[in-house]
Amino acid sequence: MTHPVPSLDAYSPPEVARRVEEFGIVKARSPWWQSAMLGVLAGGFIGMGGLYYTVVTAGGQSWAQLAGGFVFATGYILAIIAGAEVFTSNNLLAMAWASRKVTTWLLLRNWGLILLANAVGAIGLAVLFVMSGLPESGGGEVGRRAIEVAQHSSTLPVSHAFALGVLGNLFVCLAVWVSLAGRSVTDRVVGIVLPLSALGAANLEHVAAGLYFLPRGLLIEWLFPDIAADVPAISVGGGALTLLVVIAGNIVGGSLMVALAYYVTYLRPAYRGQTAA
Repeated sequence: MTHPVPSLDAYSPPEVARRVEEFGIVKARSPWWQSAMLGVLAGGFIGMGGLYYTVVTAGGQSWAQLAGGFVFATGYILAIIAGAEVFTSNNLLAMAWASRKVTTWLLLRNWGLILLANAVGAIGLAVLFVMSGLPESGGGEVGRRAIEVAQHSSTLPVSHAFALGVLGNLFVCLAVWVSLAGRSVTDRVVGIVLPLSALGAANLEHVAAGLYFLPRGLLIEWLFPDIAADVPAISVGGGALTLLVVIAGNIVGGSLMVALAYYVTYLRPAYRGQTAA
């Protein structure tokens, strides 16, 4: 049995014309609610690009912020390509829950287990970071920066933490969504990098990262008093509250605004199988 070999050549102009025509037919015949939902999503997506643009073009440290965002994406590339489980991306399980293919118990059990496991892994890495002596690198600049990151999160107002958590997991879950369209490792990495780089560049909140940043900052503060001397102290209670609020924001951003939005658009039983380009 032979299988056709997919072509890597670009579509010819006549083929592009036919594809545009087909897309137009599908779009024009889509149910009004589906077109409206996709329009709302598109408005938000374009705005997210604008958010990223604003952050990296403001002030005098835009290149540092942009570079930081790109290297931050490394963590998710490793997690997704290597098949690891992250609480925030698992918020997409809400789609299977809405389809009644996953029970509420299984959903909550997965979220709770993965959140706990993420905390163990993150804290373990924070301990290794401190044991390695890296906080003293650059005359202590690395350690000071680690404390500053944790201190910033620990002093966020509740409303800010929630909104940053919503935005953070919007970018995360959309990065995962785009990566799932890829057929190769390269496709998936390309789909992940830009959305995830925005997470770091804009200092959005993400509970899996927070579970690393907060313990790491506290350990450095406790074990390297000379490094911590000229940096504001981290609030343990404030950091714990921020993590709880960010969890709620992450669930809203990933489960409600991505998973359930696309469930309503494409997978509701009455419309399953309909597509819109």
